Amino acid sequence: MEISNDSGTKKPKRLTSVVWNHFERIRKADICYAVCVHCNKRLSGSSNSGTTHLRNHLMRCLKRSNFDVSQLLTVKRRKKDNTVSLANISFDEGQRKEEYIKPALAKFEQEHKKDEIINFVSSKFDQERSQHDLARMIILHGYPMTLVEEVGFKVFVKNLQPLFEFLPNSGVEISCIEIYRREKVKVYEVINKLCGRINLSIEMWSSTENASYLCLSAHYIDEKWTLQKKILNFLTLDSSYTEDLLPEVIIKCLDEWDIDCKLFALTLDDCSVDDDITLRIKERVSEKRPFLSTRQILDVRSAAHVIISIVQDAMDALHEVIQKIRESIRYIKSSQEVQAKFNEISQRAGINSQKALFLDNPLHWNSTYIMLETALEYRSAFSLFQEHNPTYSSTLSDEEWEWANSVTGYLKLLVEIMNIFSADRFPTANIFFPEICDIHIQLIDWSRSSNNFLSLMALKMKSKFDKYWSKCSLALALAAVLDPRFKMKLVEYYYSLIYGSTALERIKEVSDGIKELFNAYSICSTMVDQGSALPGSSLPSTSCGARDRLKGFDRFLHETSQSQSMTSDLDKYLEEPIFPRNSDFNILNWWKVHMPRYPILSMMARDVLGTPMSTLAPELAFSTGGRVLDSSRSSLNPDTREALVCTQAWLRNQSGGMFLLD
Repeated sequence: MEISNDSGTKKPKRLTSVVWNHFERIRKADICYAVCVHCNKRLSGSSNSGTTHLRNHLMRCLKRSNFDVSQLLTVKRRKKDNTVSLANISFDEGQRKEEYIKPALAKFEQEHKKDEIINFVSSKFDQERSQHDLARMIILHGYPMTLVEEVGFKVFVKNLQPLFEFLPNSGVEISCIEIYRREKVKVYEVINKLCGRINLSIEMWSSTENASYLCLSAHYIDEKWTLQKKILNFLTLDSSYTEDLLPEVIIKCLDEWDIDCKLFALTLDDCSVDDDITLRIKERVSEKRPFLSTRQILDVRSAAHVIISIVQDAMDALHEVIQKIRESIRYIKSSQEVQAKFNEISQRAGINSQKALFLDNPLHWNSTYIMLETALEYRSAFSLFQEHNPTYSSTLSDEEWEWANSVTGYLKLLVEIMNIFSADRFPTANIFFPEICDIHIQLIDWSRSSNNFLSLMALKMKSKFDKYWSKCSLALALAAVLDPRFKMKLVEYYYSLIYGSTALERIKEVSDGIKELFNAYSICSTMVDQGSALPGSSLPSTSCGARDRLKGFDRFLHETSQSQSMTSDLDKYLEEPIFPRNSDFNILNWWKVHMPRYPILSMMARDVLGTPMSTLAPELAFSTGGRVLDSSRSSLNPDTREALVCTQAWLRNQSGGMFLLD
């Protein structure tokens, strides 16, 4: 503030820069001074001197005085309410140089995280906390640990906070492992408090160095009827690994997380995995669950992977035709002159397509489908183009165009279905049955084609699909029956189209399967009422021989009481009219609301609907390359690699994807 004014009539100039919060302005005679409130150093305070020298002194003074962040940003003459929100301030580069703002609460808005709030509990610098936050940042965003050694990163951090002390990679690694252990305890507690069962998905990953990894994830519907996924383990498989070791690896992980007695379904991404492998896992788990047979531990294979597999069969069969179309498009796009000539021929041929020819990405099969679909619209132009360009040698015969047309029709259905599967990151199991049945029906039809090329291709595709269908049809149908919009009616409709005269036998298999599973849940529910078991589990193990001898009595009691009691949950559910279909139907909300009406069936629905019918991430739905670990992670030691991959998934799932510094 200004102490005196010699003229008496001239109004003192208002001091607007925030730098004056750290200086007293004093006038003596004709000289104006700025006195630092921290060190009492006197500098020029004339309005003609500006504030740059004051800012420079302030930075040196503060560094020398070792003030913490709260002292650095304290306003000497603040108003009663001086809390400033960075989210509400817009300033240009000049203002950034002159203003110091106290961030009591800073809100950072991004396009995809507008509600992300980082709360500075204390403005005093904390080396340990900053190191912890750096480790979380590296985990969350997948940054390489070598980031902390990059010169640009060090300069940025030092300018932001000169007091921060950098640690070597090993120190950051230790911090990451500590975060992993803390988060693992949280996940363990959540999973072991679940009332329902757990579905386990098993995915194979690879790296550019041809290493192999095994990713195990738990899928379940929580008490709020929200579908959840938690990565449990990310294991590095050494070069001596063989497929017959898979059961022991998985069982060890189940024991580690103490969820073997809660297992409901196993989902693998590969249909070619030996059945003995899954049988060994189920037999081991069934030892702790005498009321559930190995049949009732569902063996599921990923629907998305079987689609990609049969797509590859179609691509292989049409390989030469696809190559000719690629070469044709390359030739047409080789120069503007050739492109203009092709466009002229297209117009003369009466082609008014709004789509432009383009080359596909062979690693994304949906782009190959779009390339074929677009090329087919210019079919007549390609034929005419050959007549005017003798050097064009990649023309297709009429038969090859027909093959391309038919295969593109096959791919169109598969693209549409894959879009449905990948529309939701965590889809419930009920959406898969009608889509898979449509593929089944089409494969039957395609394999009956009079064209030998198409029928052989379709039979090869159908052979893979049939293997998948034999394993998964019951699980798919169970989920569809538990959709109140379909119940058994959808099974009856599709099975009549698929099986024809033998449909009734197949429908009965589904009906018997769902009754058998419901009876197992009813027995468990009876034991819960008696206080001898938890929901979704079998009888607890005990060394008491008398108690073991009464297991048969529990089953007898359930069976005899059922015949004397009123209609079961399942019968009541199936006999009632189906729920009207609408676009915004949410099956989990429906079961949440109807839980009191179907107490036992809702327990079963929770586990069935939470079964992962596909293990492929939506962003990889059309990729032919599979899950590949990035080089920065693959170069780490196995324990650190597992810690980073698992913790990254856990942190991203916290608070609906928000990353809060706690």
